[in-house]
Amino acid sequence: MNTSTALPGAGAGPVHGVTSEQACPIAPVLDIVFSRWTTPILWTLHAFGRQRFVVLQRNIGTITPKVLTQRLRQMERDGLVVRTYHPEVPPRVEYEISELGSSLAPLFAHLADWSADNLPRVEQARQEFDTAE
Repeated sequence: MNTSTALPGAGAGPVHGVTSEQACPIAPVLDIVFSRWTTPILWTLHAFGRQRFVVLQRNIGTITPKVLTQRLRQMERDGLVVRTYHPEVPPRVEYEISELGSSLAPLFAHLADWSADNLPRVEQARQEFDTAE
């Protein structure tokens, strides 16, 4: 694929002194949304709604409590998740996807469709590549 015609803003040759955001304007979004655990957390909150920490961890599966805490704090800071503290005995904390986080649902749906349509082709390409070596 000729990226100079396929990608918006791509020139005919390499440009020096270009920031990563200029080279790939969606790079900051990819860092926020597609970090290791962000997507499974958002997917789970979108699919199951508001959840307590332990339930969220159980629904995700293999994530450790420490990593889940770190990712939830970052996602709350980024505006993707809402944390609600209930001052009860014992205290109760719930997490839910925010309006901003929910706005990613069409993107995730598109990626899920792409996966269903194309992952078999990716697997076939991998097998062909591996057997050619």
